[in-house]
Amino acid sequence: MTGQGTQHGDVSRGTRTLVFVPYLRGSGHGAATDAEPVRPLEGRVEEAVGLAAAISLDVVEGAAVPLSGYRPATLFGTGKVDEIRGRVAADEVGLVVVDHVLSPVQQRNLEKEWKTKVIDRTGLILEIFGERAQTAEGRLQVELAHLNYQRSRLVRSWTHLERQRGGFGFLGGPGETQIEADRRQIDERIARIEHELEGVARSRRLQRTNRKRLDRPVVALVGYTNAGKSTLFNALTNAGTRAEDLLFATLDPTLRRSRLPHGTEILVSDTVGFISELPTHLVAAFRATLEEVIEADVILHVRDIAHPDTKVQAADVASVLEQLGVDPTDPTRIIEVWNKIDLLRPPATLEAVKATTGGTSLATIGVSALTGEGIPELLALIEEHLHAGRDVFAVHLEGADLADLHFLYELGEVLDRADRDDGSSDLRVRVAARSVTAFRKRFPSATPETRH
Repeated sequence: MTGQGTQHGDVSRGTRTLVFVPYLRGSGHGAATDAEPVRPLEGRVEEAVGLAAAISLDVVEGAAVPLSGYRPATLFGTGKVDEIRGRVAADEVGLVVVDHVLSPVQQRNLEKEWKTKVIDRTGLILEIFGERAQTAEGRLQVELAHLNYQRSRLVRSWTHLERQRGGFGFLGGPGETQIEADRRQIDERIARIEHELEGVARSRRLQRTNRKRLDRPVVALVGYTNAGKSTLFNALTNAGTRAEDLLFATLDPTLRRSRLPHGTEILVSDTVGFISELPTHLVAAFRATLEEVIEADVILHVRDIAHPDTKVQAADVASVLEQLGVDPTDPTRIIEVWNKIDLLRPPATLEAVKATTGGTSLATIGVSALTGEGIPELLALIEEHLHAGRDVFAVHLEGADLADLHFLYELGEVLDRADRDDGSSDLRVRVAARSVTAFRKRFPSATPETRH
């Protein structure tokens, strides 16, 4: 991450940083209910510090800050603003991260009071996205989200921003040219990016149409950031994608082939991790990428079941799915994958975890993507979901008819095969709806067995 000099010094890797999580006294933080789980303050602070660490900031302290109310001018009260000013000066802090939404006015006033750079939660997430994006598409999506986020800040406080905001990571790269542009130029750039991303979306739609023509189902992984999606993706596909203990380690979408127990080839899609309070415009910017989730045949909601906030994280993921128009409770499309069962202390059965974590109406399976425990069972469960409603036929082939055997494999999935001493074979074959007519024509004596 490169930095351009600012009035208060460079903000880059290793910048000394204070992280504050403001909350209202008596707001009930930490008092979770079944209907509305709440993330404990300790978890919020830990996550905010983790976000800062994700771009290698030197976090001097992370703390929750109780407030009696949110002040329109500075968010914090006068006494707290003065107290933090002292901390910034004493610890030679180059950046303050406020884990809350800051208005442009609040951001400007806090920077003036503390004489250092200030960014809010959205700005920090954008910084991480800017560093993580590897493809041209990913960088376009990040820039679009950044421009939409910065538009009011750029327009309302031009000179101030030019003096203080240039140079922090991604915002100092593609974004810095916008600081010297006017609103019309910003809008033109947004329009150009949206046009390019629409081309990406059209290309993806064409690819999805081709996949459907080939009857190649797509299984999409979603989950809270750092839930282990990329590790699970590697376990399912034998891919070598980046899988690190980092928030937002995966940003650009990845598709890889895999095979189910009875031979069906599927495409598995790894996607960007979700997070609480993910800005709506950020979800909108990544919609072309997230369409893989919207159009997926099966969605694996990967949960870090060993995380103390797993229930709250699951609610956050459900909220983003709803923004995408996906029903997070649809049992025909969604499987909950409770990952990291190897980290449970003491080791617990899935039933025991459900009893303490809260059950779900969705199909649920416990796995360890790291050790491979539960992966075969997960593949079988995916197969069961994909093939729900398909016809299963019993087929008897005499020895002279075995030349037709390859047609069975072309038109359906052979679930069981019993070869007899007289050279004949009895088979159970599951057939997709689009192939039933051709199957019956080739094997008129086949008898429907049941529907799964």
